[in-house]
Amino acid sequence: MTPDRSIIVALATAPGRGGVAVLRVSGPSLQAMAFALAGVQASPRHAHLVAFRDQAGQVLDRGLLIWFPAPASYTGEDVLELHTHGGDVLPRRVLQACLDLGARLAQPGEFTRRAFLRGKLDLVQAEAVADLIEASSEAAARGALRSLDGEFSRSIRDIQQDLHTARVQLEGSLDFPEEELAVAPVDQVRQMLRPMVSRLRELLSQGLRGQALRAGRQVVLYGPPNVGKSSLLNRLAGEDLAIVSAEAGTTRDTIRTHLELGGLRLELIDTAGVRDGAQAVEKLGIARAQQAAAQADLVLVLRAFDQPSASPAEDAAMLTLPATMPVLYVWNKRDLASSDQLESLAQQDAVCLVSAQTGEGVAALERRILSALGWSAGTEPGFLARTRHLDALRSALGHLEQAERAVQEELVAEDLRLAQGALNEILGEFVADDLLGEIFSRFCIGK
Repeated sequence: MTPDRSIIVALATAPGRGGVAVLRVSGPSLQAMAFALAGVQASPRHAHLVAFRDQAGQVLDRGLLIWFPAPASYTGEDVLELHTHGGDVLPRRVLQACLDLGARLAQPGEFTRRAFLRGKLDLVQAEAVADLIEASSEAAARGALRSLDGEFSRSIRDIQQDLHTARVQLEGSLDFPEEELAVAPVDQVRQMLRPMVSRLRELLSQGLRGQALRAGRQVVLYGPPNVGKSSLLNRLAGEDLAIVSAEAGTTRDTIRTHLELGGLRLELIDTAGVRDGAQAVEKLGIARAQQAAAQADLVLVLRAFDQPSASPAEDAAMLTLPATMPVLYVWNKRDLASSDQLESLAQQDAVCLVSAQTGEGVAALERRILSALGWSAGTEPGFLARTRHLDALRSALGHLEQAERAVQEELVAEDLRLAQGALNEILGEFVADDLLGEIFSRFCIGK
C-alpha cells in the first residue's frame, strides 16, 4: 500500500463555541505552507505566535502555529497544528486558507491511517485511538490506553516470535530431511505449541472481557405486569426514568438507559408486562419485550411476592427464550414477603430477592448481574478487543490445536503457517485495503 502524498487538513477539536480551536495539517514539506499562511520560518516543535492570513494578505485570526517535522510526528510526515480562537467563523476561515494553499479536507480517520501506513502505529494501536475517544467508562478508557501503549500488540508479537521459531525448526526438517540439522522433530514442536495454546486461550478470554468493556452488555427486565420492572429500572439507574403505576400495562414500549456497574457499561431495558388478554397496543409492546429479551446478554425475569406464584411450566411458556440464554429470577417486593417465603426462595441459586421500593437486596442483585455476565467488579482486561481480534484469535487457536493433533509433519507445518497468518491480521501486517477503509471510516474527522 503506497501512502498518499497529498496534504490534508481538518478541524481536530469539536466544532462550536469554545476558547480554542485546533486545526491539523499533514503532508510533505509543510514549511512552505507555514510561511505562506503565517509568514514564519517555523522551528521544530516551537509554538509561534502568528497572524494567520489569506492569499490576499488579510488577517484571518491570531494564534499559535506548531510544526512537527517528519518523521517525529503523529502521522510520520510533516504536521502543522494551527491554534485559533474557537467558534464557527474563525476556524473555518483558517481552514479555507489551507485549502486555498493546496490542502484537501481529510477523510474520517485519515491522520491515524497515515500513521499506520508509515509504521508509527500497528493496526491494534490505531483502533485503540478510536476506542479511547469513544470510551463510555473510565475502565474502557484505561483498557483503550493500554492497547494504545502496545500491551495487546506485545502479547501477539511474543506468540508470533515463538511460532516463527517452531516453524523454522519444523520446516527445516522438511526441506532438508537427509541433513543432520539441529532441528526439532514434530513431537518436540508440539511441545513448543502447548504454552502458545495456553497463552492464546488466556488472550481470547481477556479479549472477550475487553469486548464486553468496549461494547457494553444488554440486560432486559422481563415478566408479567405490576411486578416492579419499572421500579427496579429506576432503582438501578438512580433516577425516575419510567412511570410507575399500580395500573397494569402502564409500560407499552421498551425504555432504555445506560449505566456503569462495576466498571462495565450496561444498557438496561424495561419492557411491557407479558400477559394474556392484552389489548392491541399492549400486544405490540409485549412483542417488543420478547424481541428485546431474545437479543439480550442477560434477562432478569421478575416476579413479585404480592402476586400468585407461577409454575415452572408457566414461566417457560412466558419466556420463550433460547435455552442458552443467561437468566436470573428476581423476586421483587421482598418487604411484603413472609419469613417462610424468603427462607424457601433464598436456597435457590438462580433467585435474587429484592425490594425496588426500599433498595433491600439490590446491591446483591448488582453483584449477581456482573457474575452472570462473566464480569467481576474491579477486574479489568488488559486491553479492549474488537470482533475481528476475537475472530483472528479463535482462528489462530484452532490451527494450533489442530497442529497438536495432526500426524503428518506437512499438515502441522501448514497449520502453523495459517495460525501465524491469523495473528498477522490482528496487527495489520497483511491486511486488505477494503478492511482498512472499513476500520478508519468509523473514526471521527481530524483523528
